[in-house]
Amino acid sequence: MNALSTGTALESFDADWQEWHAAHEQQRAHPHGFLAVTHLHWLGSEAARLEGAPGIWSVEADVVRVVLEPGESLQRDGGELNTEAGTTVTFGPIEERGGINLLSGNTVIEVAKRGGEYIVRPRNPENGLLRNYQGTPAYSPDAAYAVRGTYVPFEAPRPTTVGAAVEGIQHVYEAPGEIRFRLAGEDLALTAFNGHEPGSLSVLFTDETSGRTTYPANRSLSVVPAPDGAVELDFNRAVNLPCAYTDLATCPLPPAENRLPVAIEAGEKIPYERQDKL
Repeated sequence: MNALSTGTALESFDADWQEWHAAHEQQRAHPHGFLAVTHLHWLGSEAARLEGAPGIWSVEADVVRVVLEPGESLQRDGGELNTEAGTTVTFGPIEERGGINLLSGNTVIEVAKRGGEYIVRPRNPENGLLRNYQGTPAYSPDAAYAVRGTYVPFEAPRPTTVGAAVEGIQHVYEAPGEIRFRLAGEDLALTAFNGHEPGSLSVLFTDETSGRTTYPANRSLSVVPAPDGAVELDFNRAVNLPCAYTDLATCPLPPAENRLPVAIEAGEKIPYERQDKL
């Protein structure tokens, strides 16, 4: 490859990353995204009012109950749930890592299940964290951190228990296999979980930059293996999870084997909002 074509390829690589990063930042700053979360409430059997949400809430036997009084509004899929004084609305069961979104004025009320427990998280576009968001710093794109690897399925998917950003809960993920690759002269592997999109995989990891220039608890990377198992790990697209920005998140931690013994100076860094707290 001559110098001109090499330069053109690098310019294209940089431009593709800039376009991806801008789109990711736009998604992160959605008016009802995780930067808009104002409270994290853990539901119990004792009925209680929750700050930031209308109604009186409780959960029992996998069923969430909300009692709405006159003047209190909750909508689901455009339909008003409060039809008369003292309306009781029920939801559930909700699957682990699942959730539903309700609307109260301009606030989205997220009802979800995390670590076997039910939570309510109001998301208000006027939340200070969202309004003051400055963007996320990142390393300049470097093609040296876009490496080829091989996805190797396990004989059977392995249930894998990991900790969480919130003390007292654990997450159990199904790990269908691992991704093997070579970086910085090291033969490495990452346990992969099923991703959000069909056919995709998600890897949670830390590395030697964690707690220095990148968020200490975790970063995440999504990949899509080819039919023959070939995969590209572009660590320039390694992103922070919500716990990097707010204490109102329940993000999973990486499995122990995903603590990489190399410095991956690529992808997103510690958010500006956290830099003075670490």
